Amino acid sequence: MGLSYVGVSLDGLEKVNDRFRGKSGAFKDAIQGIRNCQEMGLKVGLRFTINRMNMNEVSGIFDLLEEMEIPRICFYHLVYSGRGSELMEEDLDYEETRQVVDLIMNRTREMHDKGKMKEVLTVDNHADGPYLYLRMLKENNPRAREVLELLEMNEGNSSGRGIGCVSWDGRVHADQFWRHHTFGNVLERPFSEIWTDLNDPLMAKLKDKKQHVTGRCSTCRWLQICGGNFRVRAEAATGDLWAPDPACYLTDEEIAGDEKEE
Repeated sequence: MGLSYVGVSLDGLEKVNDRFRGKSGAFKDAIQGIRNCQEMGLKVGLRFTINRMNMNEVSGIFDLLEEMEIPRICFYHLVYSGRGSELMEEDLDYEETRQVVDLIMNRTREMHDKGKMKEVLTVDNHADGPYLYLRMLKENNPRAREVLELLEMNEGNSSGRGIGCVSWDGRVHADQFWRHHTFGNVLERPFSEIWTDLNDPLMAKLKDKKQHVTGRCSTCRWLQICGGNFRVRAEAATGDLWAPDPACYLTDEEIAGDEKEE
């Protein structure tokens, strides 16, 4: 069929994953699916959505990654939309988030030190970029400046600008989490027209949302790197889509900057 990559969702080891999925045997089925991909020579990776129910499973997932020689894993921060909106109370607090992100960085470095060059991603919380850079500065890592330049090139969240979502029925959204707002339908109008039509106030603001964010986001020194993080998460938590993203775990000191550090 021409597939080049398969992502398999595992939200913990057997007991936790099966509880999370609501199905006994889901873990074993997923493992078999991974083996099927490997036997066919398909690149396969894991997908893991971080929350309070499975935060203690991260180390075990890394062990599984090494044992099964899986080349890639993507850790998703929770976004409060769809079924995720029902789990808002299960999201990590700031300290828990920092502990998990530190663990992910530590285990990744350990694997690379052992010569296991696996791809490890954290997504859906663009505070991870500055947090990684600040840690590298503290450790006097020689690649810190290079990492900062790459983060600046990436520009953080680009929902409604550099990334979009076309649903199964042709509806166009700012991203895969923003299904409750539609800009148009590709069955009725070309995507290029929908994506560049600034008559929709939300589309117009998303093209340069940095000037519309409020609160600590508006004065954050990492705004050019983070891009304002997830507006849909701010909307779900506060009703104001331009409010600060409640999942940003950087401290006020970290977003204000430090003269010595500069």
